Amino acid sequence: MYSVIVVPPPCGGTDGQLRIAADERLVFGRAEGGEGLTIAHEGVPRVAGEITAHRNFWLLSNLSEHQTYVVENPEGAGEHVKVTPGRLDAPVPFEFSRVVLPASGDLLTFDVWAPRHAFGSVARHGLSGSLTAPAFTLDRTKRYFAVLTALCEPRLRGEPHAPLPAVEQLVDRLRPAWPTVNRSAVYWNIDYLAVKLRLRPGPDTAEPGQRVNGKKESLVSLALRFDLVREDDLAVLAPARSEVVR
Repeated sequence: MYSVIVVPPPCGGTDGQLRIAADERLVFGRAEGGEGLTIAHEGVPRVAGEITAHRNFWLLSNLSEHQTYVVENPEGAGEHVKVTPGRLDAPVPFEFSRVVLPASGDLLTFDVWAPRHAFGSVARHGLSGSLTAPAFTLDRTKRYFAVLTALCEPRLRGEPHAPLPAVEQLVDRLRPAWPTVNRSAVYWNIDYLAVKLRLRPGPDTAEPGQRVNGKKESLVSLALRFDLVREDDLAVLAPARSEVVR
């Protein structure tokens, strides 16, 4: 089972992603050929670095001679780590990461997702040993969880057969808590949730226009069936503190 997904720079969807399982490695750099990630820019070393999947996080090795790499958390309000030249196996704890490579005056980026982050129960009842692996791992502080909650909202409010909100309606519903949200961000998070929760496309998803609807139905069905989202979670849709009118 894969634990890390690498999204090449020109990749905007789920196609073209590179998936590696625990203990597998992926080399990136300017060198062509092989099974690694090729970044075709003259300012990138032929072998620039290496990503190693390790359970639910990953390690970054900076194989350049002079450039420090930065790994940003796109949802972390400036949260980042720096990996200096020659540093091997630096741990990256973010579920979403953007690797920034300085290259001849340009800043090149590619994304790395670690969708299998686990969140164990705080209540251990004094039991020793390893935690039980949860069936589904969702971080309620992430934007994908707000998207999932907005999708489930009509049915959480007591309308079990209510139609699911359209993407435009989701954008309007999410904007008070997420002012910069747009259609692309909502689509991206729906696709990510489908990857994270390992949903399989249904037989009625052949048409492009029906693929998202199928994903939305599957996501809501799974979330409500296993109580991944509850009525109390609707609080994540409340306006951000700075947006509250006083």
